[in-house]
This record gives sequence, C-alpha cells and structure tokens, in this order.
Amino acid sequence: MKRIAVLAIIALGFAGIARSTFRASAMPEAALSKYIPAGPLLYLEAKDFSSLLKDWNSSTQKQAWVQSDNYEVFSRSRLFLRLKGAGEQFAVAAGLPPDMDFLSQVAGERSALAVYDIGKLQFLYITYLPSAGAMETTLWQTRAKFEPRNVSGTSFYLRRDPESQREVAFAVSGDYLLLATREDLIAGALQLISGKQDHSLEREPWWTTSTATAGQPGDLRLVLDIKDLVPNGYFRSYWVQQNITDLSQYSAAVSDLFRSSKEYREERVLIRSKEPTHDATPQGTAAVADLSRLIPDAVGVYVTVANPTSDSCFELLATKLLAPHSGRTPASQFAPQVQLTSGGQGDSTDLETRIDQRTAAAVGTPSGVELRDLLKNNPVLASLQFQSSQRDTGGVFVRLHSAVVLAGASDWNEASVKSAIVSFVKPELTASQLGMGWTPKSGYQQFDGLWPISVSVSGKYLILSNDSTVMETVLANFSNKANLKPLELYAGFSHDRERANFVRLTGVVDHPNGSSIGEREPQFFSGNMAGLSSVLADISAEHIEICSEAGKVRQTVTYEWSR
Repeated sequence: MKRIAVLAIIALGFAGIARSTFRASAMPEAALSKYIPAGPLLYLEAKDFSSLLKDWNSSTQKQAWVQSDNYEVFSRSRLFLRLKGAGEQFAVAAGLPPDMDFLSQVAGERSALAVYDIGKLQFLYITYLPSAGAMETTLWQTRAKFEPRNVSGTSFYLRRDPESQREVAFAVSGDYLLLATREDLIAGALQLISGKQDHSLEREPWWTTSTATAGQPGDLRLVLDIKDLVPNGYFRSYWVQQNITDLSQYSAAVSDLFRSSKEYREERVLIRSKEPTHDATPQGTAAVADLSRLIPDAVGVYVTVANPTSDSCFELLATKLLAPHSGRTPASQFAPQVQLTSGGQGDSTDLETRIDQRTAAAVGTPSGVELRDLLKNNPVLASLQFQSSQRDTGGVFVRLHSAVVLAGASDWNEASVKSAIVSFVKPELTASQLGMGWTPKSGYQQFDGLWPISVSVSGKYLILSNDSTVMETVLANFSNKANLKPLELYAGFSHDRERANFVRLTGVVDHPNGSSIGEREPQFFSGNMAGLSSVLADISAEHIEICSEAGKVRQTVTYEWSR
C-alpha cells in the first residue's frame, strides 16, 4: 500500500511538471519590439528569418535575378555603391565581411531589424538564436578582437574603425543574439531585455497607433514612421515609388506579409495625419463593387476607382480610347547622336520655306470642351477601365483592346454622349462630317469610319470600347451578381496572360529596326520591366483592394503563384 502511495505521489509530481511545462510552452513569446530602443525610422520583424533566407537562396527567382541585366545595371547604381561602401566599412570595423555566409550564421528564427539612420545605415538587429548556435558563429569566435563592455549585468563587445568611425557591437543575452552599429543601441537593448522599459519603441505614439489598428503579425512585418521618413533626404532620393507627395498625408504604416504555397498576401494599414480633400462616398464605394461584376474573365489589367474627378475621367477616356496617341514624347535617356555632315544648311532648290518667320501655331477651339462639360454635369460615382493585349493572326503585331465604364450619379443622355464624342474626335479625323455617323448594333452604337469606338448608354452606365467583342462581353456581364464589398479601389493584373505580349510590344517599340546596337544599358520597358517580369514569371496574377476607415486606409495586395 505504501508503495502504491509513493508511486501515486511520483505520478502526480510528473503530472505537475508536465502541466507547468505545457503552460510555460503555451505562454506567448515576448515581442521583439519590446527590446528595441526608441527612435527607429522603420522596423522589420520576421517570424522565422532563417527559413525566409533559405527560401530566397534556393529560389529560382534569386538565380534569375543575379544573372539578369537588371542586376547588372543595379550593381552600377548609386544606391548599390553606397550599400557596398557601407558593407566594406562594416567589414573593417567588425573584422569580417557581411556576406551571405555571415548572414546565414546570424539568421535565427524570430528576428527584428530596426533602422535608425538611413544615410549612415545605423541599425539594431535581434534574433532568437539559442546560445549554443550563437557561440558557433564567426562573430562570437572573433570576440577577442573586440573591447568588452558591460551593461545591466550582461557583457557585450564593441569594435570601432578609427578611419570611418564605424562601430560594430554584439552581445548574447540568453537565447538572443544582438548586433548593432552603435554602442548606445546595443546597451539600450540589453537594458530593455533586463526589464527596464523606459525608452522602448513600443512607447512611441506612431508605433502604438499603427500597430493597434493592424491585425496579427504576418510572416514578415514592416512598420514605418512615415512622419519622419518623408522629410529624410536619403529616403526621398532612394524611395523607388517616388510618391512622396502621396505619402505626406500619412504618419505611420504597417505592412504584414502572409505566405502560403499558392499565394502571398500583404495586409497594409496606413495612418492618416490629415483627412484628404477628395474622399470617397458610400455611394462611390458601392458603385465600385457593382462595376466589378462587369470585368471579363480573360482580362489583362483592370482598375475600378470610387468618385473619380471629372478631369481624371476625361483623361481616362482621352488616353485610353479617344486619342490614345496624345501626350508628349518621353525624354530620351541617351545623349543625342552627333550628325557629322559638311555643315551646309538648307538646299538651293528649296526656295519656298521661310526661315525669317516663326511657324504659326494652329488656331482653333480647345478640343473636348463638350465632353468635359458632360462629365461635370453628371458626377461619376465610379469608373472602371480594363485592357487586354492580343496578337494578330500573323503573330507580328500586338493590339490593345480597352474599355471604360462610368457609373454616373444620374442617367446619361445618349444624344449628348454621342455629340460630345463626335466633337472630340472630329479634329483628329476630318474637317468635314465624313465618317461622323453611328451604326446601331445589338445594345450599343458603333462609330463609322476608321475610328473603332463603340458606345452603350444604359441608364447610369456609360460604356465605351475600341473593340466590339469586348463591348458585347461587358453587356453580357450585366446579368452577373456583384459579390465584392464596397471599396475605394479594386484592381488586378494577369501577369501570365500579358507577359509575353508585353515583351513583344515593348521590344518592337524600343527596337523598331530589330537592333539594339549602341545601347549601354537595357531600355526601361523592353529591358528592365521585361527582365523583372521574367524573374517573377511564377507570379500569375496580382489583386489590390483599398478601403478607408476613420483616420486610416486599409490595403490588401494578393500575389497568386502558378507553381
């Protein structure tokens, strides 16, 4: 009996240990942001940085990227050279190069990177790397070359290059490896880890406001202090999007990336510092959801916008359908060719050309006045534009089929619409009324002559297209039901459908003679963009959804994988 009691006590003891162990393992892990000192401009956190790094190194995208012309051009860019120079200074200060081998050694599971100075590339990096793994890194093994320091009972190591004044400091605290380019950053992080929470990143207003509105962190989370980033000269120079004016209306942003085998989904939250002057209305966002049912299945790119201005609608109709050739020629990125001639000007047989008078400018009424007035008198609740490319039967030329749908606040007047279109295109085609008539079709009107324009007016919906098949598809989709929530913007791009035609079209435009002799770097569209498209060939499609709430904007970007 006594033996049974002893066994029972032992069993209960093991059960208690198992229960407490389970409770300890079930407790949520502390967020690494708690250990980041205040002051960073951006914060990047990964749930498993080591796995992300392995996926990238083994991916076909990386192999294609490093072998592409894009990478070769990037390796000569100012940004790349600045990063390379900073890396060389880091190598001198640390005594070892920050190459991929080094990065793989210090890449743990949960990891965070906080950047404090973009120009000097000052950062703090913390990663969950069990102490046994941290002791095996080259960084730890070379600690004898560093000066030992101590803060809050924890040792760290510092080394400074007297020439560049670069600092490199690292420490191992429990199962965390810390690496920084400033002594105060590593010391501040160690104090926070020890329990002092006076100057943590999590106490900053921009951080608390942005992260409180975001959901659960994704596999990768990026948090930006936009209020301090926008005025930064380095950020303004190197920010790829070049949309500083748009960003100035926000104070902070959070972006979470969720990965799966079929798609990558990015959830963004942008915190507004001021309300926009032109905001979407509930009627406009509902109209976006309504127009989404008209989008054909086989479409290359589509964009639906709530409450567009009359000027933006006019530009949309003009550039996509009514006058697609209008606009200035883009400035050349290459120096002009020198023409080595005898220096003679003019020709002795040309006696009619006046060289003493400036050529008179064409005089006439501004084009599109009637169309502008039409759009102003009936405010557009939402606009839908979509476009697809298609090879001709010979496989040589690529033709673009476009359509625009405008949902007005009231019914459109068909006679006024046709009159406005005729008034707009008449100066482009003829000085008389030849080819200015309309031919009735099933549900729409088709413009006579060489201008392929089809128009359909159905109550509040105005539809224009340069292809009759596209027009018929849109009209047939009116029977579909809208299953989208109200949005400010709904857009998408079919990469696998449009990629080959894009390469063909831009190649012909950039190299009409089939030759690229004399070019020192790839053309932007047929070289850079086509090269990037080739690298990301496994991404089949992209979808974007944007909606606004009180004081913030939510964006969802989904990338679908074909593999």
